[in-house]
Amino acid sequence: MAWFGLLLLILVLLVLRQSLVLVLAVATAYVHVFLANSKIEFLIQDFWFTVDREILLSIPLFMLAGNIMSRGSIARRLIDFMSSLTSWLPGGLGIACVLSCAAFAAINGSSIVTMLAIGSIMYPALISKGYNKSFALGAIASAGTLGIIIPPSIPLILYGIMTERDISKLFVAGIGPGLLLMIMFAFYALFVNRGAQREPFTLAGFSRAFFGGAFALALPVLMIGGIYIGWFSPTEAGAVSLAYALLIEFLIHEDEHATPAPAGAGLGQRVAHYFATREMTFKTLIDVILETTKLLATLLPLLAIAGSLNTILDHSGAPKEMVTYLSGLVQDRWALMLGINILLLIVGCLMDVGSAILILAPLLEPLAVAKGFDPIHFGIIMITNLEIGYLTPPVGLNLIVAMAAFKESFGTIVKAVIPFIVIMAIWLFIVVTYPPLSLTLVGN
Repeated sequence: MAWFGLLLLILVLLVLRQSLVLVLAVATAYVHVFLANSKIEFLIQDFWFTVDREILLSIPLFMLAGNIMSRGSIARRLIDFMSSLTSWLPGGLGIACVLSCAAFAAINGSSIVTMLAIGSIMYPALISKGYNKSFALGAIASAGTLGIIIPPSIPLILYGIMTERDISKLFVAGIGPGLLLMIMFAFYALFVNRGAQREPFTLAGFSRAFFGGAFALALPVLMIGGIYIGWFSPTEAGAVSLAYALLIEFLIHEDEHATPAPAGAGLGQRVAHYFATREMTFKTLIDVILETTKLLATLLPLLAIAGSLNTILDHSGAPKEMVTYLSGLVQDRWALMLGINILLLIVGCLMDVGSAILILAPLLEPLAVAKGFDPIHFGIIMITNLEIGYLTPPVGLNLIVAMAAFKESFGTIVKAVIPFIVIMAIWLFIVVTYPPLSLTLVGN
């Protein structure tokens, strides 16, 4: 009867169109009081225990670093370099779009930031060069999803927190699948745009783009190499990413429209002029910090509530009972994995990635491990499924953001991403059925 009351309460809140934070908070309080015979004050205690973790510092650090890079010139310089590298190929600018998204994803950890930072520059460039509008929209929206599989990845951090798995290993495991998807997207861009306008490769243009973007290009190498070699933890990687972004945007990258300091200016005037002509100003930095804080204000309450709910469910033994029941009900491990994939694809259509991880990861991971799947591999499988959810209606986040950013109808965006969803479905099959793609670099 108590479980029926919980379901009824959740249904009523959903019908009343309440926020997910409120629904989860009320459901968690109900579980504490009526199902676990606990005290309501323990709810607040669990909230604190969930957010009182050092690894959580990596999330705001990566988010702030990504927003600084998108407001500065790192994205533009990455695009310039990739374009100089691929402009001579059929569909070269489309390939540059995919490679730029992959490189930018490797330094910020967010799908939305990647799509907006690269798309705001690349979309008009693709259209001006005669590329099909549908391809341009689909490529930007889809390649933007590389931000949640290529390390560092905020969804992978959330998965590691909720399942207590090594986040460094999850990061390394995401490299192979991320590179594979990048290659598949690049080949598709080459194939469908084989008749598009090409530009000759020039050493002078390449050198100019390389030296102009040298500091931006070094960051993905530093991030992935540092995590893989073990130079720094995910939290330290976030701090390195933020410090590096601030350093090159405030001190090195100059606004291309800046004018020289006035002749005869004193030392103080020259110093003031120097900082005024950098890509990042203190006013812009304050705006970026405020934007990041607003994003964190929606994420951290969800994380705290989900952590409390997982704690009380774990104490009740409900997840273990579910694992035992479903393991006995479905004997074949691949049949079980097929069911989990179908569930995650459906969930991806209806929920945002963060919420899906917070709710489902602690329940599904023990079930997969009980059937013999490596926990790190399953983490990549889950993120891969939910990555497709970024492109599936009605709640595909990249679709909604692309609709607003590029001023196109929702239907137009959906049609544009269909070929890329097909590619990602093939990619998902490879990731699920070929564990070495994820686990070789991890050493498992």
